[in-house]
Amino acid sequence: MNKNVIVTAAVTGAGETTQKSSHVPVTPAEIAQSAIESAKAGATIAHIHVRDPKTGSLSHDPALFREVVERVRESETDVILNLTAGGGGDWIPSQEDPTTGGPGTDIQTPEERHEPIGDLLPEICTLDCGSLNFGDQLYISPTDWLRKQARLIQESGVKPEMECFDTGHVGFAKQLIKEGLIDGDPMFQFCLGIPWGADADAETMLYMRDKLPNNAHWSAFGIGRMQMPMAIQSMLLGGNVRVGLEDNLYLDKGVFATNAQLVDKVVTTMDGLGANPMTPQEARKHLGLRNPYGKAE
Repeated sequence: MNKNVIVTAAVTGAGETTQKSSHVPVTPAEIAQSAIESAKAGATIAHIHVRDPKTGSLSHDPALFREVVERVRESETDVILNLTAGGGGDWIPSQEDPTTGGPGTDIQTPEERHEPIGDLLPEICTLDCGSLNFGDQLYISPTDWLRKQARLIQESGVKPEMECFDTGHVGFAKQLIKEGLIDGDPMFQFCLGIPWGADADAETMLYMRDKLPNNAHWSAFGIGRMQMPMAIQSMLLGGNVRVGLEDNLYLDKGVFATNAQLVDKVVTTMDGLGANPMTPQEARKHLGLRNPYGKAE
């Protein structure tokens, strides 16, 4: 069991959730405020996507990322920032011509995915380690793209959190390590319960954990009603936890949550089991992260 736990709050995500819950932050000000409130509730890391302020839909606009980062860093609340670098990877074949993308397709190059990371230099960014049948669409991350993206992240000095949506993604992440594209102790995130990826259950989590290098840091999350069970299961198996409105909208059945409430719930549960959330300062040292504030830890 891990008793000193890194707690990530994934505060908004990219899904069409804003019409389902008014608590999902949309504007840069709302996203930054939700990250700050999550940190005050005990979150070590805030995982950040951005949305179009007018429509609430997914956006890749570097200016929106910049506003979120500046608002958080200018606040008096410390939290590690983990910006998504998954970018545009959604592929839906056209009904008329399946060799081209149809409505809903959203593809970015590795360079485009990396742009906010290279400009803003967060402590952490995500690196999605493979393609996947993601519900009824295909998420595309070809291996050559990922090698190029890993190299860009490496050159920036940002720590990649390697997101693994299926068991084969762990194998490719290990290949990136073998090829020298990941510096220091690697950091993994198991993304469980997404149709049609790895299942959200203890057996799958244990299998993926046992495939990791000995020096790996890891975390896991489940979506929907499996968010809290998978968070606690991860802690019990020696990992870290992730909660937040990106993955689950509910505090209890029929009760919409805020990000801070979800963080508070998991931290309270952890406390009852004798575990504590790691502070941002502790986690920067533990994970070997740069300090964006230029202070010694």
